[in-house]
Amino acid sequence: MSAQITVEELAELMKKAAGVTVAPQDLQQQYDSAFDSLGIDSLGLLGIVGELENRHGTPMPPDAERCKTPRQFLDLVNNTLMAGA
Repeated sequence: MSAQITVEELAELMKKAAGVTVAPQDLQQQYDSAFDSLGIDSLGLLGIVGELENRHGTPMPPDAERCKTPRQFLDLVNNTLMAGA
């Protein structure tokens, strides 16, 4: 498992933790779109954060749950994971 979360992994997490299916290539095209426009609400994002914490054994910053776009989320999470690596 890499220390960085990819768009593909985020798409898989969205499906598993939030029940929302978005193809990775579509997610890449909508990188700066709001999560709510992709069908992810705050509870879904909380589920994604929880799943990441379980997978990586690293607490995510509280701001992760407040990210508005996939780009913001991946930047924050990947910076956190790199700092802990």
